Amino acid sequence: MTFHPLDPLNADEFRAASGILTRDKGVGPGWRFASIEMVEPSKAAVKQFEADGTVPDRRARLVVLNRAENATYIAVVSLASDALLEYTHVPDVQANFTVDEWEEADAMLRGNPDVIAALAKRGITDLDLVFMDTWTYGAAVIPEKYKGRRLGWSDTWVKSQPGANPYAGPVNGFHCVIDVNSMELLEIEDSFTVEKPEIMGEYVPHLIPERIREHYKRPPLKPLDIVQPEGTSVEVDGNLIEWQNWSLRVGFNYREGMTLHSISYKDGDEVRSIANRLSFSEMVVPYRDPSVDHFRRTAFDIGEWGLGFMTTSLELGCDCLGEIRYIDAVMHDSKGEPYAIPNAFCIHEEDNAVLWKHVDHDAGAEVRRMRRLVVSFHVTVANYEYLVYWRFYQDGNIECEVRATGIMVVTHIDEGQAHPHGTLVDNRTYAPFHQHFIVARMDLDIDGTENTVVRSETQIVPISDENPHGLALVQANTPIEVEGHDDFDWNTQRAWKIVNENKRNTIGNQVAYKLVPGGAIPSFFAPGSAVLERAQVIGHTVWVTPNDENERWPSGEFVNQSSVDHGLPEWIQAERPVRNTDLVLWYVFGIHHITRQEDWPIMPSDTVSFWMKPVSFFDRNPSIDVEPSPGAHCAPGHDHGDHGDHADHSGHDHHAPSTDGGLTHNH
Repeated sequence: MTFHPLDPLNADEFRAASGILTRDKGVGPGWRFASIEMVEPSKAAVKQFEADGTVPDRRARLVVLNRAENATYIAVVSLASDALLEYTHVPDVQANFTVDEWEEADAMLRGNPDVIAALAKRGITDLDLVFMDTWTYGAAVIPEKYKGRRLGWSDTWVKSQPGANPYAGPVNGFHCVIDVNSMELLEIEDSFTVEKPEIMGEYVPHLIPERIREHYKRPPLKPLDIVQPEGTSVEVDGNLIEWQNWSLRVGFNYREGMTLHSISYKDGDEVRSIANRLSFSEMVVPYRDPSVDHFRRTAFDIGEWGLGFMTTSLELGCDCLGEIRYIDAVMHDSKGEPYAIPNAFCIHEEDNAVLWKHVDHDAGAEVRRMRRLVVSFHVTVANYEYLVYWRFYQDGNIECEVRATGIMVVTHIDEGQAHPHGTLVDNRTYAPFHQHFIVARMDLDIDGTENTVVRSETQIVPISDENPHGLALVQANTPIEVEGHDDFDWNTQRAWKIVNENKRNTIGNQVAYKLVPGGAIPSFFAPGSAVLERAQVIGHTVWVTPNDENERWPSGEFVNQSSVDHGLPEWIQAERPVRNTDLVLWYVFGIHHITRQEDWPIMPSDTVSFWMKPVSFFDRNPSIDVEPSPGAHCAPGHDHGDHGDHADHSGHDHHAPSTDGGLTHNH
């Protein structure tokens, strides 16, 4: 593997970074390493390395928590010189929660005599079946008497039997308030009880009642094998991926999880830059139910917890199908000790039906199958799973897709009780409405670093002598001059082009990529909402800012127990120019989850995506040189109606690999 300065921290570097703070500042027992991440080198430093091999200083940034003093510190260390460069106390903030705290809180609560006694009053005595799920707080809902503490609040769930789904057994009206630093139970909120209804909340086959298994029994599937007898066309060297003129690097950190860097496309003899860095910078999941069980339930899954900490290993034939290349990752625990995540990223190519086709009356058919490069990772965030796919196409398109699956939070209710803020999904059991807002941070470099975002929308031309039939449309393109935000407009099909005004293609058009919005949803929050105040980013579809390496988190770095959004709404007050400059485009998309009965007991993947599509970036269809599939009848001179002696009457296409589903062999 060839070293590159964008490579994520390895295990030895995690140990070295935490070791410097232990040695120089006594960070050890009684402290937590909330986060350790690489300080990414600047664009200039990366270019210098690629030009002459000059290696920039390898640095790490750490956020550490003194539990006894409830004090948060930020440190920067040089791994090359084994030195502490910065160490600063940040007052009145709470660092991100750690997986260790989540697990320790569960163990503490299940062993607490007061919790045991309170559950026993409800008839819950087998603590091995109890699961306590700790959530973070927003400042607006923290009880006044506990302000200034590092707080968590818990849901309680009970499995029907060992191995069963805990989320099918909510203990409604029962919540604990915890000081997470001292792991002290501050209060048990035991507000109401509901007689447990008979429901079917299991999804593991052997736990599903036989009558239901028989009802839903379907014929078995024949094997579906994806084979590439000559291997994959993807080249992987360390974290560098190359495929079909595309080149990119995979990064990884505790907060964003997988990041993509240095994305370029080889156009003839020219390697053309498209993006410097792509990632998810925040995920806001507000539950839209003001009831006792749910009014506190707003998660910042990236800022409060971190996708890197929740990244899971992928399995061939389950998560990834076909001829796969994997890249491993390394993360750390709250003691600063590294641990490995094998197969963290899946890299493979997929068939995706027809790329382009035409049947000429005289010459016959020309057909090309579409392949795409897929770079993916999965995260488990308590009850939900998020499956992230970045796809790169032969025609220059980039697609970002997110699939949400897992298990909905549910609440039992009494017979006849209303549930206006959710959907009844089982007997006296409803799932509250909620939303999943994802913020993509895109540092785009379309043929260079100086770009402009242009609002592009379709306008109706009034009927006139020149337009007597009312057919005409025009496309209005408005450059965004000053940083700020914009919103999707269905009536004009508004999109946003990222244009390099300094470069034109061979016929004179400015080169650009267009953000084609998908999953753009309004916030549905009333002005003044405390949730919206701390996540103002979700109030708009697009934000544009100058590129600043210190402006990474759209709702601020410390969103745990926050009350105000210290990110984008504050940055744009400077009214900095963004035309023809190095800029960042922030895109807000997601799922407006009006829960369904069909989402229970486990949710089929709900899919949202957006695209980045070239617009005058290429002189013509860049996939015109894709070759016909070997041996297939999609080359010149072949009529679809005459396959001669080579006809395959099975109806199967043996020449192109399938995409999802079925079993596979590891070749």
